[in-house]
Amino acid sequence: MKPMNFAVIGCGMLARQAHIPNLATLGEARFHTACDINEDNLRAAEAFHPQKSTRDFREAVSDAEVDAVIVATTETFRIPIIEAAAAAGKPVYTEKPLADTFANALAIQTIVEESGIPFCVGHNRRAAPAMRDAQAVFSRHRKAPQPVPWRFERPGWETMDVGSDPGVPVIAIRINDDWKSWKAVHLQNDLNRRVGLLLSEGTHFVDLANWFLESEPLRVLCSGSGVLNHAIIIHYANGGMAVITMASTGTFAYPKELLEAIGEGAIVVCNHMLEVRTAGIPGAEPLTRYPMLNDRHPEIGPEGGLSGWLAKKRAACEEAAQTGDPLRQFAAEPDKGHRRMLEEFIREIRGQRGPVCPVSAAVLATKVCLAAAKSYLEGRTVDVAEIVPNTKL
Repeated sequence: MKPMNFAVIGCGMLARQAHIPNLATLGEARFHTACDINEDNLRAAEAFHPQKSTRDFREAVSDAEVDAVIVATTETFRIPIIEAAAAAGKPVYTEKPLADTFANALAIQTIVEESGIPFCVGHNRRAAPAMRDAQAVFSRHRKAPQPVPWRFERPGWETMDVGSDPGVPVIAIRINDDWKSWKAVHLQNDLNRRVGLLLSEGTHFVDLANWFLESEPLRVLCSGSGVLNHAIIIHYANGGMAVITMASTGTFAYPKELLEAIGEGAIVVCNHMLEVRTAGIPGAEPLTRYPMLNDRHPEIGPEGGLSGWLAKKRAACEEAAQTGDPLRQFAAEPDKGHRRMLEEFIREIRGQRGPVCPVSAAVLATKVCLAAAKSYLEGRTVDVAEIVPNTKL
């Protein structure tokens, strides 16, 4: 099969660090058209040698040579691009969050479902090798739990009334972020100025919780301190619960993400997509380490995993301090699934698999995040069903 020609609309930092380089290295894809209204972004993207450049997204989408579109603009300007792509019958990969309001998210869902175009939302953790393995192990165990013979069962536990199914799952997700790395666009509208990254970044982790718990989210409680730090509790129809702690006063010298999935007498831990640990699951690997990307120091921390990454990170931070270039700290990063998600989306376009991250999942994550924002602003538990197209926050 010939490679697919992609137009990248929105050539900012994320596009230039992930999507465009991935297109350049995938045998099944080509970076055909760069599109951005910002001349500096467009010039930077031209360093990757697209066949065409334009400031007009309609020109990019309507080009007969373009097979598919990557939308990496801000979430406040997605609908016109998706509409144009749907009218041309061209598949769309769009960055998250899907939209800035629930009404806009539903509008995009309608466009996608009525047109029938292949569509993928960039909740890339779903394609990260470590996260995919962790979700698969946890899902298999929950559906067919095998108790370990050494589990300590105190006499009389059979008569205890615990109120609900003792096997219900609980997910804990901790995010360590540094707000000084945020772009101004992160706080571009009134809602973001009041609730920070509850929507733009929170959708990643809400989508993860929904994916792991495989149940309908019912209600949300969110508490926070200003725009930087939040704790979100989500309750699910199957009795499960997710607790997401977003701390933006941290440091990139330590892993950003920790996920712990607990249920049916077992635990699965995914630490920064560097390693997956399991306990209480017969036959599951107790520890699996995953390769890192762009490792400038293969001789440091050769064991890999968390300890290897920390050693490499220390060396990278020292480089950054010595050179005065803070970007030097980013080396040996975890595989967050950007490239794999694009590969899987190409398979979806070719009819070789189902949706990678369907629009319905992204709409649900957006809805839950807006419920979290409403909970934070109003100081109460919010039913997810309260979020409707005309909801005011």
